[in-house]
Amino acid sequence: MSLPNCPKCQSEYTYEDGDLLICPECSHEWKEGDVTEEAAAVIKDANGNVLSDGDTVTVIKDLKIKGSSAAVKVGTKVKNIRLIPDAADGHDIDCKIDGMGAMKLKSEYVKKA
Repeated sequence: MSLPNCPKCQSEYTYEDGDLLICPECSHEWKEGDVTEEAAAVIKDANGNVLSDGDTVTVIKDLKIKGSSAAVKVGTKVKNIRLIPDAADGHDIDCKIDGMGAMKLKSEYVKKA
């Protein structure tokens, strides 16, 4: 019998322990056939609206740019965003801002336009 890959890190080295499946690489535990929270992860804006790739969002707070004296101002529209559901640092939106270039934003500081 072939065991499924880990839904969190896609490791092929999963093993069974009773009725649980365990990944030795990331220590994730799940039951076979369960829908994991990671697979059903939904990224929402500051108002609770669900975001999707290609949406246009508006920045709701002045955001300082690390290593620069510039800032992204309140009301800046960002078009054609790309979502990063497994972002470890919380910056789950990848985008290009006119005059600033490519950067990543946290979804808690934007609202859907």
